[in-house]
Amino acid sequence: MKLDTFFDNFSLLADASNGVQKLREMVLQLAVQGKLVPQDLKDEPASILLERIKAEKERLIKEKKTKKPKPLPPINPDEMPYKLPVGWEWVRLGQISEVLMGNSPPGNTYNDSGDGVPLINGPVEFSNGDFGRTIKSKFTTKPTKLCKEGDLLICVRGSTTGRTNIADFDACIGRGVAAIQTHIFQEYSNWFMVHVRELVFSLGTGSTFPSISYDKLVGLVCPLPPYVEQKRIVAKIDELMALCDELEVRKQQVSKNCIQLNDASIHKLLTVREPTKFKIHWQRICENFDLLYSKPENVNKIRQAILQLAVQGKLVPQDPKDEPASILLEKIMAEKERLIKEKKIKKAKPLPPLEAYEIQYQLLNGWEWTQLSAIGLINPRNEIDDETEVSFVPMKLVPTILGDRVESEIRQWGDIKKGFTHFSEGDVALAKITPCFQNKKSTVMRGLKNGSGAGTTELHIFRPINDLIISEYVLLYLKTPNFIREGVFKMTGSAGQKRVPKTYFSETPFPLPPTNEQKRIVAKVDELMDLCDELEASILKSQTDCDRLMEAAVAEILAA
Repeated sequence: MKLDTFFDNFSLLADASNGVQKLREMVLQLAVQGKLVPQDLKDEPASILLERIKAEKERLIKEKKTKKPKPLPPINPDEMPYKLPVGWEWVRLGQISEVLMGNSPPGNTYNDSGDGVPLINGPVEFSNGDFGRTIKSKFTTKPTKLCKEGDLLICVRGSTTGRTNIADFDACIGRGVAAIQTHIFQEYSNWFMVHVRELVFSLGTGSTFPSISYDKLVGLVCPLPPYVEQKRIVAKIDELMALCDELEVRKQQVSKNCIQLNDASIHKLLTVREPTKFKIHWQRICENFDLLYSKPENVNKIRQAILQLAVQGKLVPQDPKDEPASILLEKIMAEKERLIKEKKIKKAKPLPPLEAYEIQYQLLNGWEWTQLSAIGLINPRNEIDDETEVSFVPMKLVPTILGDRVESEIRQWGDIKKGFTHFSEGDVALAKITPCFQNKKSTVMRGLKNGSGAGTTELHIFRPINDLIISEYVLLYLKTPNFIREGVFKMTGSAGQKRVPKTYFSETPFPLPPTNEQKRIVAKVDELMDLCDELEASILKSQTDCDRLMEAAVAEILAA
């Protein structure tokens, strides 16, 4: 990719991961290699500039305005990472600048009342390719090392080592700051120090509180262009950095607009009551899928909306031939009474009636509000021979993603029947402890060894009374945003050990559709989640393509 093509594709390259930041870095890399602007053979070469700087330094030493520094070592070939254009020179920072290391004044001389000299004591802030500006917040009556207005400031201690700033005023600089007073074009020097920020940080010594010494700072190797070319380079950098600013603002605005449009569309889906209007809003989303779901965060939002719509009965059409949930509840009640009579289960305490304020929304015809305790068993126990091999599921193997298969370890029942939660094939498991609950660790236990198992004690288990309750539908409800949000509010216990109460799990109002409709809902959710997977894969591919284009552009230009 030629340089002109690179500039033509600037906006496209910005779409890569951290594209704008990579463009900023690329601009500076091209600048210091002499590839950002054309050379002019009429420019006075950097070697002449170096002679003038040397003469000026000798004059200042002779007039005792500065001290004679230690001689700098010659630059070795292995310190030159690339070939420079004609007229450029490799130099050390100390050859072209005066470097002043800060020294903090006595602590008892600090104040914030404006008495004395402004104090800049680090960290020096730097962000997104723009130089920060110093603020007069502290003053000292006994200044030590003084910088001048316009000096380039750089952090030399701590985690902010390498960050840059510009001195807006004469000030005292503390121990964590150095001032660079350059003899070349100031803005070129400034941008170069931004470019080598990570390198400067790496030169720091000390693992817990790194710092860079004076010798390492003045010994930093720099590419020096002719003075006039420095000005052209800075003008081009400023132009391209301004374009990066525009691209960043544009990307943020596009992303914001997309998120707002998506949020508004989903809100309408979740709140509209009339089936006709719901179909209109849903169709609108389907027609604008590529626009609405070009961001991974938006795809996650539609996943959550799909779950909520599923348990509201808005995803699939109803069939008047389906046996209503009221009949389903009667059959479950009869089955429970039979199991109690046969002493296969114990008679449970009567459930408290559902209050009107607990009902979240109006159900469709044929649906009923109920509770998990009314349609199944909560935290049941298994009766199995001790020698039987079964599945063991620790918390780390409980899936968070809907549709993910449960992994397990194989154990003998006698080894795990005590001290663990019991479950059987088709049971629904919900992690009850923070942060697993918030992370939606919940699943239907499928593929268990010999149809049984046990696992972490931090689970609530629901076992349907009969096959009229589809476990996968129950799981959809347990993963809905509303259920999770309300469950977090109901958690009890100390920080880091909060748990969802059994009563919340078992007695929260549960929207029960006819059995056949449960199956249709589960099938539709699976279909839509597959579509979301395809969207995410498409977004990832598009992002990867942009990243590869950026990498290819960088490699081709820098190798030229």
